[in-house]
Amino acid sequence: MLLAGSLLPGLAQALEVSVAGVFPGKAILVVENGPPRTVAVGQKSPEGIKVLAVESDRAMLEIDGKRRSVRIGQQTSVSGDSGGTSVTLNADLRGHFIAGGAINGTSVRFMVDTGATNLVMGPGEARRLGIDPSRGEAGYAQTANGAVRTFRLKLDTVRIGDVTVHNVDAEVTATDMPFILLGMSVLNRFEMQRDGDKMTLKKRF
Repeated sequence: MLLAGSLLPGLAQALEVSVAGVFPGKAILVVENGPPRTVAVGQKSPEGIKVLAVESDRAMLEIDGKRRSVRIGQQTSVSGDSGGTSVTLNADLRGHFIAGGAINGTSVRFMVDTGATNLVMGPGEARRLGIDPSRGEAGYAQTANGAVRTFRLKLDTVRIGDVTVHNVDAEVTATDMPFILLGMSVLNRFEMQRDGDKMTLKKRF
């Protein structure tokens, strides 16, 4: 299975967790809209989520020391310290940095793109997030793959891990994309440090 890069576990990180299924002694977890992971009772997922017990329709999870009973199909958000200021990302096998987070409170997946002027998403993601592109200003966005036609608008909140920024410039393209591009309208608010296959984003303001 090819896995995208993920957020490192830690107390300052918020996680969106759902239970996709259970069977004797194991639970199937989905973290930050990532790939399903089968985790045995008493074991932890790579994100640090421990499965304490399973029942017919739910799993008891421990996340950063907090216990949650989560039904199959239910999603729960668990935060550690309120208000993180940094997040560390791991590169995937193609060298891309993928991050879980949220836009206006709805969970999404980002791909870091320093070649993108703003945060960029496709129309499918915009609909899922309740965003009407036609309310934006028509224009073009610069991405690593060149210029694309877009509608420009503002997002109230963007969260990467447990770090939140507000009033973010974003653009919706005419065609769908595999990820929401985390462009410079967000990245300019962070100090970026790269060490091999790790990237740390530290909030400036």
